[in-house]
Amino acid sequence: MEQTVTIRDELWAYLTQKGLSINRFALLSGIHSGTLSRIMKGQQAMAMSHLERITRTLGLAEDYFFTKYVEECLYLSAPTWRRIRPFILRSAQLERLDCIERLARSLLDNLIYAPLLFELAEELFQQELQQSAAILYENVAVSEKYQHSERLALCQYRLFLMALGDDPQRNLIAATLFESYVTRLDEAYQLDAIKQLVHIHYSLHNWEKVEEWTQELHRLASIQYKLRSRADQENSTTKVLERPLYFYILYAQLMRSCIYEEQGDYKTALELVPLYTDGSWIQEEGEDVNRIVIQFKEWGTANTYLLRLMDGQQDVLDEYVNFVSTRENEIFTALFRIVQTANRYQWDVDHILQRFSAYIPYRRYSGIFTKRNKQINDDHHARFRSELATYYLSRRRFGGKEIAMRSVDFTAEVDNERNVIKGKILVDFEINI
Repeated sequence: MEQTVTIRDELWAYLTQKGLSINRFALLSGIHSGTLSRIMKGQQAMAMSHLERITRTLGLAEDYFFTKYVEECLYLSAPTWRRIRPFILRSAQLERLDCIERLARSLLDNLIYAPLLFELAEELFQQELQQSAAILYENVAVSEKYQHSERLALCQYRLFLMALGDDPQRNLIAATLFESYVTRLDEAYQLDAIKQLVHIHYSLHNWEKVEEWTQELHRLASIQYKLRSRADQENSTTKVLERPLYFYILYAQLMRSCIYEEQGDYKTALELVPLYTDGSWIQEEGEDVNRIVIQFKEWGTANTYLLRLMDGQQDVLDEYVNFVSTRENEIFTALFRIVQTANRYQWDVDHILQRFSAYIPYRRYSGIFTKRNKQINDDHHARFRSELATYYLSRRRFGGKEIAMRSVDFTAEVDNERNVIKGKILVDFEINI
């Protein structure tokens, strides 16, 4: 078998070629001469800082020796976390995913490295080095697949979050693979995980799943809120949750109302509005509480107008328009629902479309708390374009065909099959007029 050329071998060759002594190279590289001598004799393992200095002095690319260094860390000396951890961090920064993969697989033959690699994955995740973090999460998850551990569940949760993107069907696959791990998560992570699942199924109109996870969100948030006075519960939760516990309770009730709205049961949706606008039961006080409660009350007011409108009460149209006109982030939603309702009841809303024409093109909207979920945002835009095309084509207005074609293009882009088909029908309808 051919002997592998080591980093030491290459360095010896360089010293010979250049006629340099160890002491001279130590001076050039900034490594202590005694340390370098022991490294060259194989009496001391090469640390990451030594590797960086040697590579820089040789004038090579920073990751030139990385593949060889993996070999040295694993086979030419006993693996030590003091050497491996900084090497993985630097490999992540330089996108040497091959090195991270090989180290992770080999190290996890010894399960003592599982918690260490997991903590490092968390660090990389926070630094948004997601590809590198994913490799560590995946390998830790494989090593613990029979353990049913909280660490396994958290690995799967991180992988789920990193898998989410612009493709609704891929998101659904990611959600399906992750769902069985939700109950194994620490309670502090469960609420945000469930909220993500609600958004994914909402964007795909899987109303049974939306209702299932919304009810679970409300149940868990309510239980945690009742137990919040326990110091350990308070500490473990507030460190991780994106929002206060009462936010999730109100949000779950808001989503319940939205489910009935989407299914056309406007009266039931209207009956649920007080459940997310009443914050009198919240025990916390302060500016954050007031801000959140005020936002839910505003949503409740807007949704009350909207639900009455969609139930056919045209007399609230002007009030609704005036209400949302001062709330820029709500205008597109209002415009979408107004056009949808106008098609249902054959109303003329040309003056509203003209007034809010600047909000017709696609854009992302930010709420008081965060940017709106992209999948839901894309779904609403796809449906809005179909409704707008329907509105113009039914009135034989110029431009209806162009809007319908744009609807086909956009819905195909976001993979909204239902609206692609509807857009195609609208185009055919225009051609046959």
